[in-house]
Amino acid sequence: MIIRWTLAAEKEQMSKWSKLQKELYLIIDPTIDFQIHCAVYPMRGDRATSPCPRYWITIGKGIIFDYPKEFTDENGHVSHHNEYVSQQAEYPYYCDVSLISNLIREYIDTPASEILTRSFDNDFWGLSNILRAADRRIGQRRLDNLRRNIKNQAAQKILQLRIKPTVK
Repeated sequence: MIIRWTLAAEKEQMSKWSKLQKELYLIIDPTIDFQIHCAVYPMRGDRATSPCPRYWITIGKGIIFDYPKEFTDENGHVSHHNEYVSQQAEYPYYCDVSLISNLIREYIDTPASEILTRSFDNDFWGLSNILRAADRRIGQRRLDNLRRNIKNQAAQKILQLRIKPTVK
């Protein structure tokens, strides 16, 4: 079977990503220099062309989240969460990029009143806590509670930027 990843298909996917990214930026605190990126690099071989996706989040110039780099095992396999495919299946043929996009969509669509209490069952990467930490709809008091309750290092970096010292 020959897999063809056309330029038109790549442009369509990036258009969907740009729309999702734009919607996410509407709820992110603009003071923390948060950026999220998704890129698809073409892997051209003799018999097929496959997309090689990557998600990463930066604060300033520092990368705080990087998929698939942070999610590889000791053999270089990228863990994925497709229950019908062996964990030994090779990246990029089986990866979580669409699941990550679906999680971001779910997060954006969650009402502000449910953001801290909602369980994002399909968050296998700790991304919901990163988004919570950066979410402008969460105020100082609730940010401090979040800081005490999560262990995610990327989210903690964001919380350090967002939590203002209290004056007594």
